[in-house]
Amino acid sequence: MPTREDAIKLLHQHVDSEALRHHMKMVAAAMEAYAQQLDEDDDLWYMTGLLHDLDWEKYPDEHPVKAVNEFLVDYPEELRHAILAHAPQRSGVEPQTLLDRYLFACDELSGFLHAYHLMRPTGFHGMKPNKVLKRMKDKLFAAGVSREDIYKGFELIGKPPEEHIAFLIQVFQGMEHYRPQK
Repeated sequence: MPTREDAIKLLHQHVDSEALRHHMKMVAAAMEAYAQQLDEDDDLWYMTGLLHDLDWEKYPDEHPVKAVNEFLVDYPEELRHAILAHAPQRSGVEPQTLLDRYLFACDELSGFLHAYHLMRPTGFHGMKPNKVLKRMKDKLFAAGVSREDIYKGFELIGKPPEEHIAFLIQVFQGMEHYRPQK
């Protein structure tokens, strides 16, 4: 399996947008934290999160199939399958494995949490799951984030929304580079 350093080089080769790189790093951190909690391969889970949107910026109409078929051929089948399964409406691949289900559950929710943290003076610090759930009801806020996918993610991993949200908040709180800029 390629190294984390190889994955980071691949990220920088294919993704120019700092916002998209930031999202991919957030999902990678969430996946790594869950891998550690579930006693899974944290390198595999980290790289799956890091590379899940590798083709989104330059090939949005072919995402995620182009990345899996062209850019990630040297990566394990589990990683490639999870990346396909995080976008079943595009790939036709439904989340099945634990890795698939957690990537699906972390992707959209990480994007929503990032948007919510930007509007808060304290960022992730002091963020409460019940407030996140309340904000999710506002369809105009972070309108591009699929609430349907977020709720499907809760079901896929079998965690109550508050628990999954609290876990991700904790992961993101501990990361200095995810805190809001003053």
